[in-house]
Amino acid sequence: MTPVFHKTRLIFWSVVAIFFVMLPFGFSGGFALSMLSQMGIAIIFALSYNMLLGQTGLLSFGHAVYFGLGAFMTAHVINWVGEDRIWWPITFMPLVGGLTGMLFGLVLGFVTTRRAGTPFAMISLGIAEMVAASALMFTTFFGGEGGIATDRTAGGTMFGISYGPQIQVFYLIAGWCLVGMIGMFAVTQTPLGRMANAVRDNPERAKFVGYNPTRVRWLMMTLAGFFAGMAGALATINYEIVTAETLGLVASGNVVLMAFIGGIGHFWGPIVGAVFVTWLQSALSTYTQAWLLYFGLLFLIIILFSPGGMANLVTLHKPAWHARLMKRLLPSYALAAATGALMLTGFVAVIELLYSHGGSGDMVSLFGLRVDAGSAVTWVAAVGLFVVGIVLFRWALKYVRRAWEEITPQLQSSGVV
Repeated sequence: MTPVFHKTRLIFWSVVAIFFVMLPFGFSGGFALSMLSQMGIAIIFALSYNMLLGQTGLLSFGHAVYFGLGAFMTAHVINWVGEDRIWWPITFMPLVGGLTGMLFGLVLGFVTTRRAGTPFAMISLGIAEMVAASALMFTTFFGGEGGIATDRTAGGTMFGISYGPQIQVFYLIAGWCLVGMIGMFAVTQTPLGRMANAVRDNPERAKFVGYNPTRVRWLMMTLAGFFAGMAGALATINYEIVTAETLGLVASGNVVLMAFIGGIGHFWGPIVGAVFVTWLQSALSTYTQAWLLYFGLLFLIIILFSPGGMANLVTLHKPAWHARLMKRLLPSYALAAATGALMLTGFVAVIELLYSHGGSGDMVSLFGLRVDAGSAVTWVAAVGLFVVGIVLFRWALKYVRRAWEEITPQLQSSGVV
């Protein structure tokens, strides 16, 4: 087992740190900084969920409980700081959220982790509903429907940093994101992380060799709660308000989608999923009203055709890359990409026409062109493009399969598969 702080890994994490530092220089706009901040929060949240699902095999539908409770506690502490009741620097507020998430992970995990599989999923769903309902009942802590507002500049200025400008908030989130990534990766390299994998794969065998599967799941739930609470604290600092929606099933569902789309079988899979889903929610929603439909269809396509997520697609091509056979696949991939783009263009055109036809106006903007949504010619062109794209894409897939069939014997003979 390679040590966590091995030289090559130190170089890797140093490169990641430099990348975070340089990001604002390439994306300096207010919207870009806000989206990058959201991505950093989502990365921590998705990785914390992957500690349960990817490493321990616990499918949770209530992971936002720890995220939300950490966020609410952080909001209260920031307000107490503003009222001069306590002193705690804003820079270390994520520790408040993390410890809150850890505490509730310890308490709730003691009950929920006694069962795995479907019972655990249903129990987590029940707890999520219970906490979400409590948010509207205990208004002193949760603030009712309006939530709890706060001011991230309440702690004053320290070393010239007030966290008023979004750039300062971004670097705070990026710093804690890096700490969280290193911490969660370190857990995967510990005996606890290895035993979590064993419990995920075969809990009976893990118990036979002397480990308690319930205790392993409980410890992983506690650690996952810590990092989820940390993400919740950063969300409080970023948005300066926390509402009951932070605890709800929508937030829990979002992190499930991030993990599955990115790939739960790999450490960096949820990172890819978090970045991609956040981009869809932040950027795509400004271009089309149908972004939720595209989002749902994307999730279905990935589950059906690549259950391992986006990360699995990269892993699938590693043998071909090492055997230097990728150039044999590229022509068929280019053909599939071109025909797939044609099919996607037709599909998007049909969906946007449907949305426009149900709206107030008949004119719709498609790929920079203004077209009449009520014209039969427009509909025939869109549907025809979609149908032709499907036919050509299915034809192109035959070449992709043939290319893989041709290189498979060479991969087997070279010993990379």
